Amino acid sequence: MTLLANTPKPPYYAVIFTSVRTAGDNGYGEAANRMIELAEQQPGYLGAESAREYVGITVSYWADLESIKNWKANTEHREAQKTGRKLWYESFKVRISKVERDYGI
Repeated sequence: MTLLANTPKPPYYAVIFTSVRTAGDNGYGEAANRMIELAEQQPGYLGAESAREYVGITVSYWADLESIKNWKANTEHREAQKTGRKLWYESFKVRISKVERDYGI
């Protein structure tokens, strides 16, 4: 994963996942890397950006809402979601937004 996602011309969608972790790794690092690998194989995936201090923020970019729905339903991703609720996250929030404009250098 590069530091900044190389997204296409809008419109496209962003899934913003913010979280506060529980103590200890408990397999989180390996699972997080696997989820990026798996997402990269999904139709409609455009890229992702991630940062963690106290609050973690991962933004993944998708071509359309159907691609997001299919990613959420992916069997391996579903298992990671269950483990996250039980073991890795003290709290989390998912937000889905339509990107209508982007710019940068």
